[in-house]
Amino acid sequence: MSSLLQSRRALYVGGLAPDVGETTLRAAMIPFGPIKSIDIPPDYTNKSSHKGFGFVEFEDADDAAEAIYNMDGAELMGKVLNVSLAQPNQMDTDRNKAVWSTDEWFQKQAGIETEEDIKKKEVEQQEISQLKEQIPMN
Repeated sequence: MSSLLQSRRALYVGGLAPDVGETTLRAAMIPFGPIKSIDIPPDYTNKSSHKGFGFVEFEDADDAAEAIYNMDGAELMGKVLNVSLAQPNQMDTDRNKAVWSTDEWFQKQAGIETEEDIKKKEVEQQEISQLKEQIPMN
């Protein structure tokens, strides 16, 4: 995935209208060059729609740059688009991974504190103690 981001071919497209689907987004972006893939994450809370953004991967980085230049700030189906290079945190590499596949999830559900949680509480207690020492007593 990181090689894809470094190649500067993957774009983030924000501000998608609820009616925009993969076909519409492809039609809007295809004038700039061949498209390798399109991903519009669904909104699981509202099953009939998406989250309002998507990702478009072009075959060539120059085509992606042209799409950014021409489509950033353009209007599609009544909404203004925000088109930019995709960032690593935008492209969710673990989206097909079950939430319970990590130990952290089980620990959180069981109410078990992790070492990190314990350390945070210790630091908070130290800060509280230091603040109490700074307060003048009458």
